[in-house]
Amino acid sequence: MGPAQLLQWQWDGYPRYHLSRTNLLIHIVAVPLFLAGNIALVVALLRGSMTGAAVGLACMALPIVLEGRGHKLEQNPPEPFTSVLNAVGRLYFEQWITFPRFLLSGGWYRALRASANQARSDSA
Repeated sequence: MGPAQLLQWQWDGYPRYHLSRTNLLIHIVAVPLFLAGNIALVVALLRGSMTGAAVGLACMALPIVLEGRGHKLEQNPPEPFTSVLNAVGRLYFEQWITFPRFLLSGGWYRALRASANQARSDSA
């Protein structure tokens, strides 16, 4: 699957795999941390700072771990990775393109509201 097809596939399924309030809240914090870590890693490597690179990598790894735990709370688990390249592509596209698009399109807020409404109806 090429990058354009992978992005479209990810976008088409994104709302189905992001319904849990906890997972949505994890993503709103984790994605910016991943992006900051990714930028820090590149800057650190350009400056030759191994300490900075380690911090950048840690800031990229923690969100992936947290998002993985958040996805375990979803009623629809994500599709398994088919290869290392598939995993890296999906993770980078989600962090840099798909989640920001979901957020800016209003999808994140709609899913968060729906999860709150579901929680209220479940407790009634």
